[in-house]
Amino acid sequence: MKSALRLLLFFLLISIKLFSQTSAPVSKLIYLDSTWAEGTPDNYKYTRLVEDYFSSKESYIFKEYYKSTAIKSIGTTLNKDIIKRNGQYISYYENGKKQSTVNYSDNKKTGREFNWYENGEIKSELEYFNVKKGKDEITEVKTNNFWNPQKEQTVINGNGQIEQTDNYFYEKGEIKNGEKHGLWEGKNLKRKYSFIEFYNEGIFISGTSTDENSNKFTYKTVLEKPIPAKGMDHFYKFIGKHYQTPKVEGLKGKVYITFVINEDGNPTKLRILRDVGYGTGEEAIKTIISYGKWIPGKMRGIPADVLYSLPITIQSTGRTNMIKYY
Repeated sequence: MKSALRLLLFFLLISIKLFSQTSAPVSKLIYLDSTWAEGTPDNYKYTRLVEDYFSSKESYIFKEYYKSTAIKSIGTTLNKDIIKRNGQYISYYENGKKQSTVNYSDNKKTGREFNWYENGEIKSELEYFNVKKGKDEITEVKTNNFWNPQKEQTVINGNGQIEQTDNYFYEKGEIKNGEKHGLWEGKNLKRKYSFIEFYNEGIFISGTSTDENSNKFTYKTVLEKPIPAKGMDHFYKFIGKHYQTPKVEGLKGKVYITFVINEDGNPTKLRILRDVGYGTGEEAIKTIISYGKWIPGKMRGIPADVLYSLPITIQSTGRTNMIKYY
């Protein structure tokens, strides 16, 4: 009760400040659960404040907070409903110490990233590059320098060894020319599995994970995203065919939905981030659920929950156009 009251007073002060400036548009507060899906005032781990949400701008400043109301991150987004980072992004530990700083370009990390331990000591310097591979542009990361908690520099100018624990995740292995090389091993302490992986100067070769029941899973890709049972094209066509647009003259705009594909392949935790009224958000949820199961996503060969955001464009002609999901 005290926690909820403290949060209410905290954001009430922010609201008073906003309303005291008559020229300042109103901001929007969003509750987020542990998976970063939209939560409720009764079930949340973080909050996000999007400044000037109800104005029309090219970019918006957003601030994220721990449940304690301590600042967690500050950045700029190109989309007020689906966070697409652009420019400098700074994150903080709950004790107020800086955790990391990095720049984004259209939601992709670029340039150098600096990370610190919770006590304020330097942890690592990483560097991101956008590389063309066929028709796709992917982001590659190199480790330039790394320091362990004892302040010993174990990676110097892209070469050395890393052993680190980050929240529930532990890993160790060799860095060669800034990239993972040779045998790497680690553990996910939250999901209770261990893994071994092989790399050749940054190129992932193969991996094997072992769960708490000694079941083994081999994999050729660290993260496999969920996909609709009959493919994305079929999913897009299904939404376009079955989504019922209200018969309201001149109705148009975008509907934003978030959902989680769980380990069984079912869409869960469906949330309406934004709609254009007349039940357009509820219809989107209904249509997504009616599609049925997806092929579950996998992390290191083990089924895992994955969060998606889906924008749908509503046309006044009664048609819907799908936009690529995130």
